[in-house]
Amino acid sequence: MAAELPALEVRGLRAGYGEVVVLRGVDLALQPGTITAVIGANGAGKSTLLRTIFGLLRATSGTIIFAGEDITHLGSHGRLGKGLVLVPQGRCNFPMMTVDENLQMGAFTRTDRGVRSDIERIYQEFELLAGRRRVLAGNLSGGEQQLLEMAMALMIKPKLILVDEPSLGLSPGMQQLVFGAITRLRDLGTTILMVEQNAVQALRIANRGIVIELGVVRHEGTGPSMLQNPEVRRAYLGLPA
Repeated sequence: MAAELPALEVRGLRAGYGEVVVLRGVDLALQPGTITAVIGANGAGKSTLLRTIFGLLRATSGTIIFAGEDITHLGSHGRLGKGLVLVPQGRCNFPMMTVDENLQMGAFTRTDRGVRSDIERIYQEFELLAGRRRVLAGNLSGGEQQLLEMAMALMIKPKLILVDEPSLGLSPGMQQLVFGAITRLRDLGTTILMVEQNAVQALRIANRGIVIELGVVRHEGTGPSMLQNPEVRRAYLGLPA
């Protein structure tokens, strides 16, 4: 039996802003239907990695392979059409539209007739949103808005979701709700690459974890093995070695 292709493979990826080089040769591979957590210090290149994979930032060298296809030179809209979605840091919904209208906007690239039925399926998966369907997105709590934005990403029927700092600024209770939703997305078959400042919680739900330091991958392994790695615990998790 042939080995399953990686959902995403990045080889020697370099990128930056003007003359400032941020990514200095990143290599990684994501297996389908898994969560990979990216952790590291501020300024290490984590968000830059997501922006480059999605095409918002041009790679200066290296290769991005998505579902077996080289998309290195494809624009972000083209990547979106192939099922690669970014949920960026901060709020990215339409605050003066209702939850239901936001979900419809999430399907703006689709031309099929299944949008309504998919929205109803999302309400079954995210019961909290079902109870808010007529509420303006701007009136939701931060955690509720984060759930909405992930649900909007699902409306594109993604193969891979890039999530940048999903728990940032949320209460502990809302953080648990958001992490639970991310785990549920994985269980539904979606591949997830997540940058997260709550490194311990991220590694607890991740199949794999990677540490980015100064634009390169310094450590990688399964989520549980990263939680037990003495150097990772001391330098990145704030835990005793």
